[in-house]
Amino acid sequence: MTIRDHDHDLAGAVSTVRYEVHRLSIATSLTYDETVRRYEQAVPALDEARFTALAAGRPTWDDIRIATAPNAPHDFIRYWRGDFTWLFRAAGDEGRCVEYLMGNHVIAERMFRHDPAVLLHAPLRTTINTDAHGATWFSVDQPSTHFRSYDNRAITTVGIELDLKLATLLEHLGVAVPDALATGRVPATTG
Repeated sequence: MTIRDHDHDLAGAVSTVRYEVHRLSIATSLTYDETVRRYEQAVPALDEARFTALAAGRPTWDDIRIATAPNAPHDFIRYWRGDFTWLFRAAGDEGRCVEYLMGNHVIAERMFRHDPAVLLHAPLRTTINTDAHGATWFSVDQPSTHFRSYDNRAITTVGIELDLKLATLLEHLGVAVPDALATGRVPATTG
């Protein structure tokens, strides 16, 4: 069978994977502005100038890893930030929320090599928001619950490593660490 024949055979195919995701929302006990400030300091924005310069050449993976390390002092980089609070204020809503895409392409590559579709969940999506009483919350889907769904032990292992790195980041921010992030155990049922 040629690749073209194989692609034709898959035309219209659908793969559905049902799995459970755990959304973790943690009250920060800090003000909204202070939580955002600490988070953005600990998870710096992607150094676009550095990576644009790298992309213009022919970088090796070692070049990329070396360039990434100083950009991720707590293992994570902010790839995107969206603050749409002003839009909702026009409707009379008083809450505040900023969302982020946070990850590390060096870590993600260790999953990508097994299944490029992992980029559906990497980088991680996080939010910092206020509730109806003004309390500030940090929310994220537990990484291992997403990555376990790929039925690949190597991917699941990296997902659990991300749980532990997220726990370390929360500790650095002075935010309570949910027990679910600190277990660091690969389930026996993983593929």
